[in-house]
Amino acid sequence: MSACFSTSAGVATKAIERVPLEEIRAARARLEGIALRTPLARLDPDVAEGEVWIKLENLQPIGSFKIRGAGNALAAAPPEALTRGVYTASAGNMAQGVAWNAGRLGIPCTVVVPEQAPATKLAAIERLGARAVKVSFDRWWQVMEEHRYPGLDGFFVHPFADPLVIAGNGTIGLEILEDLPDVETIIVPFGGGGLSCGIACTVKALSPTIRVLACEVETAAPFAASLEAGGPRQVAYRKSFVDGIGGRSVFMEMWPLASGLLDGSQIVSVAEVAEAVRLLAGRHRVIAEGAGAASLAAARRPGARRGRTVCIVSGGNIDAARLSKILDGQVPEG
Repeated sequence: MSACFSTSAGVATKAIERVPLEEIRAARARLEGIALRTPLARLDPDVAEGEVWIKLENLQPIGSFKIRGAGNALAAAPPEALTRGVYTASAGNMAQGVAWNAGRLGIPCTVVVPEQAPATKLAAIERLGARAVKVSFDRWWQVMEEHRYPGLDGFFVHPFADPLVIAGNGTIGLEILEDLPDVETIIVPFGGGGLSCGIACTVKALSPTIRVLACEVETAAPFAASLEAGGPRQVAYRKSFVDGIGGRSVFMEMWPLASGLLDGSQIVSVAEVAEAVRLLAGRHRVIAEGAGAASLAAARRPGARRGRTVCIVSGGNIDAARLSKILDGQVPEG
């Protein structure tokens, strides 16, 4: 039975349970013609020692894996639930995932975004025909805690704490195991946990000895701190250019799933992430945002790898100015 938790505003939420493999396979069927089956590419040995592969979710139509979870959630929703449109809370990539799918379905979309959302992602939200509502970081966080924003009608798609979103993300795990069945370690950027837990639901059901590791950036690494403490903990949050992952805490409703499925968390520095972005662009012509390159930054640390390793490049939506600075050998400010 699911445990119930109360948010800071007193709204009750339930712990997310492990998503069954049949739900992930059903998500793959729904996503036919929506999400790409993205390729695996092997990195040169001098980029990352050992056998390291990258899963290129930056090649999705919106430049991010988020198209999978958003696409599955909307495809599975009853048609009557979508008559007033959809909305989500997102710093950028889930916003694009929901907006892209809303455009495909011909329904309106609104996105609640934090004030510091990157310009590239805000421009993409507008390009996709969605309306952005800017709020403070604290208010944005509260929307995700409560699964709602008063005054907005429509079907709410949570960016990570939704079994349908997690199932959509889990389709990445199916593809990895089909293309590289002898993989031993999969490293996944950890934001809210929807991507890492989705992949782990698949992998642990089909090949439980494979390690699935989260990776976090030093400026916001609540999952590692929570694992060390044995329960969800708040951490100091510092803004950085690695905007797609990290927060002040692990969501209570995600904690049982994440702590039960994932085999640890690797913390990387902002400088290491910048170097990974630079290496992917310079050596392999792969454009990754900070969150998308964090998995490679972790894999370059010998302790994170065990055998054949896959790094999830979760997205490629990076501001051109930030990318330019990184390619010039700098580390952008937040």
